[in-house]
Amino acid sequence: MSLSARITAAWYAGHPALGLLRPLEWLYRTVVQRKRARFLAGEGDIYRAPVPVVVVGNITVGGTGKTPMILWLIEHCRRQGLRVGVVSRGYGAQPPQLPWRVQVDQTASVAGDEPLLIVQRSGVPLMIDPDRGRAVAALLAAEPLDLILSDDGLQHYRLARDLELVLIDAARGLGNQHCLPAGPLREPLERLQSVDALLYNGATHDPQAGYGFTLRPRTLVNLRSGEQRPISHFPPGQSLHAVAGIGNPQRFFSTLEGLHWRPVTHVFADHAAYSAELLNFSPALPLVMTEKDAVKCRAFAADDWWYLAVDAEPSAAFVAWFDQQLQRLVPRA
Repeated sequence: MSLSARITAAWYAGHPALGLLRPLEWLYRTVVQRKRARFLAGEGDIYRAPVPVVVVGNITVGGTGKTPMILWLIEHCRRQGLRVGVVSRGYGAQPPQLPWRVQVDQTASVAGDEPLLIVQRSGVPLMIDPDRGRAVAALLAAEPLDLILSDDGLQHYRLARDLELVLIDAARGLGNQHCLPAGPLREPLERLQSVDALLYNGATHDPQAGYGFTLRPRTLVNLRSGEQRPISHFPPGQSLHAVAGIGNPQRFFSTLEGLHWRPVTHVFADHAAYSAELLNFSPALPLVMTEKDAVKCRAFAADDWWYLAVDAEPSAAFVAWFDQQLQRLVPRA
């Protein structure tokens, strides 16, 4: 187990040694609280877009299903007749310049794995830049848009926002509820009282304090040919290699087990770089990975490599609530 995995496990399972990090946690909390206080006071260089901005973010370190939810929001907004764009930090991306417009034919090394996945799946106008305000301005200069979705950026207080959606893993929760580095929180727990909605990934019913959503396996897609096959393509009991380089790989492995397959699990760091040699596992079995990993592996994929496409399915209550927010933010005749 890697050091980062051991630290994450300690955050969620508890470990007495974490108490030694409380002084550093106090310093971290002080910095983030002052940063937010300056934002609320309107101090500093804050970009206010001429169209509504919806932030889809985390309060915890690690994956919570933001990318599938962003894809659902894109399609839902389009069904309402809205022109929607997305901005992202582009973690790990190395574009020739910033801001950078992501296109479907770019590589993950240039565009970043999550932005490239979003564009390849939806075709949405998407701009990456660690300065998300600059990304929004560049995107609006290039496209007439009605609404901007910010992929992450809850703590990016140089960008004003009109709606904040925070995603939480329903199974893991908030761990020990301490801030970094003593716990998984990016901001103190009380920050959740000021956001507009909490969405719990994996909750089949709406919790009292928010909304539930699930990730539904949709289809298997062959990396090499692009061929799509139903989930029944692999029979129950099928052994396969399972690759996950995401914030919460166990969720992906649990999904495969829920399909009654027998995954041989291979965990990689979030945003990991891959090669054919690195994924040359024994024994010879079909290989299934996440869609986020697949955007980095198509160029050298073998014939029996697949990714599992999943769709976010939010509760009916959230859909109704979000439609009300859209009507408020972007009034239509």
